[in-house]
Amino acid sequence: MLVAFSVAPSGTGRADGSVHDAVAAAVKVVRDSGLPHRTTSMFTEIEGEWDEVFDVVKRATDAVAPYGSRVSLVLKADIRPGYSGELDAKIERLEAAIDRQSDDS
Repeated sequence: MLVAFSVAPSGTGRADGSVHDAVAAAVKVVRDSGLPHRTTSMFTEIEGEWDEVFDVVKRATDAVAPYGSRVSLVLKADIRPGYSGELDAKIERLEAAIDRQSDDS
Protein backbone atom coordinates (compact mmCIF):
# COMPACT_ATOMS: atom_id res chain seq x y z
CA MET A 1 0.00 0.00 0.00
CA LEU A 2 0.97 3.59 -0.56
CA VAL A 3 0.08 6.23 1.98
CA ALA A 4 0.48 9.96 1.47
CA PHE A 5 0.22 11.88 4.71
CA SER A 6 0.78 15.29 6.17
CA VAL A 7 1.05 15.85 9.89
CA ALA A 8 1.48 19.21 11.58
CA PRO A 9 0.89 20.80 14.95
CA SER A 10 -1.32 23.76 15.68
CA GLY A 11 -1.23 25.95 18.73
CA THR A 12 2.55 26.19 18.51
CA GLY A 13 2.75 29.72 19.85
CA ARG A 14 5.25 30.64 17.12
CA ALA A 15 4.71 34.11 15.72
CA ASP A 16 5.79 33.06 12.22
CA GLY A 17 3.50 30.01 12.17
CA SER A 18 6.37 27.76 11.07
CA VAL A 19 6.08 24.04 11.70
CA HIS A 20 9.36 22.89 10.12
CA ASP A 21 10.86 21.56 13.37
CA ALA A 22 7.79 19.42 14.01
CA VAL A 23 7.70 18.19 10.42
CA ALA A 24 11.40 17.35 10.66
CA ALA A 25 10.66 15.16 13.69
CA ALA A 26 7.95 13.33 11.73
CA VAL A 27 10.11 12.88 8.63
CA LYS A 28 12.94 11.50 10.78
CA VAL A 29 10.57 8.77 12.01
CA VAL A 30 9.71 7.92 8.40
CA ARG A 31 13.35 7.85 7.30
CA ASP A 32 14.37 5.73 10.26
CA SER A 33 11.61 3.21 9.44
CA GLY A 34 13.53 1.84 6.47
CA LEU A 35 10.36 1.77 4.35
CA PRO A 36 10.42 3.28 0.86
CA HIS A 37 9.37 6.92 1.14
CA ARG A 38 9.41 10.32 -0.53
CA THR A 39 8.88 13.72 1.06
CA THR A 40 7.68 16.75 -0.91
CA SER A 41 6.75 20.25 0.18
CA MET A 42 3.24 19.16 1.19
CA PHE A 43 3.18 15.39 1.86
CA THR A 44 5.27 12.39 2.73
CA GLU A 45 4.56 9.18 0.84
CA ILE A 46 5.45 5.83 2.34
CA GLU A 47 5.07 2.28 1.00
CA GLY A 48 4.69 -1.00 2.81
CA GLU A 49 2.23 -3.38 4.39
CA TRP A 50 -0.80 -2.02 6.24
CA ASP A 51 0.46 -2.58 9.80
CA GLU A 52 3.98 -1.31 9.20
CA VAL A 53 2.86 1.82 7.31
CA PHE A 54 0.26 2.79 9.89
CA ASP A 55 2.73 2.14 12.71
CA VAL A 56 5.08 4.67 11.10
CA VAL A 57 2.25 7.18 10.58
CA LYS A 58 1.27 6.84 14.25
CA ARG A 59 4.86 7.28 15.43
CA ALA A 60 5.33 10.30 13.13
CA THR A 61 2.13 11.81 14.52
CA ASP A 62 3.33 11.16 18.07
CA ALA A 63 6.64 12.86 17.22
CA VAL A 64 4.78 16.04 16.23
CA ALA A 65 2.59 16.18 19.35
CA PRO A 66 5.13 17.92 21.63
CA TYR A 67 5.32 20.89 19.23
CA GLY A 68 1.77 22.17 19.75
CA SER A 69 -1.47 21.81 21.60
CA ARG A 70 -3.13 19.90 18.72
CA VAL A 71 -2.07 17.76 15.77
CA SER A 72 -3.65 17.66 12.33
CA LEU A 73 -3.25 14.53 10.20
CA VAL A 74 -4.27 14.30 6.54
CA LEU A 75 -3.98 10.86 4.98
CA LYS A 76 -4.68 9.25 1.61
CA ALA A 77 -4.07 5.56 0.90
CA ASP A 78 -3.78 3.51 -2.28
CA ILE A 79 -4.42 -0.10 -1.30
CA ARG A 80 -3.52 -2.45 -4.14
CA PRO A 81 -2.85 -6.02 -2.98
CA GLY A 82 -0.11 -7.89 -4.78
CA TYR A 83 1.83 -4.82 -5.86
CA SER A 84 5.05 -3.39 -4.46
CA GLY A 85 7.52 -0.83 -5.73
CA GLU A 86 4.62 1.43 -6.68
CA LEU A 87 6.17 4.52 -5.11
CA ASP A 88 8.33 4.80 -8.22
CA ALA A 89 6.41 2.59 -10.68
CA LYS A 90 3.33 4.85 -10.67
CA ILE A 91 5.49 7.83 -11.60
CA GLU A 92 7.28 5.84 -14.31
CA ARG A 93 3.92 4.86 -15.86
CA LEU A 94 2.75 8.47 -15.71
CA GLU A 95 5.90 9.74 -17.43
CA ALA A 96 5.58 7.06 -20.13
CA ALA A 97 1.96 8.11 -20.75
CA ILE A 98 3.00 11.76 -21.02
CA ASP A 99 5.75 10.82 -23.47
CA ARG A 100 3.27 8.85 -25.60
CA GLN A 101 0.88 11.80 -25.67
CA SER A 102 3.72 14.12 -26.66
CA ASP A 103 4.64 11.74 -29.50
CA ASP A 104 1.04 11.79 -30.74
CA SER A 105 1.00 15.60 -30.95
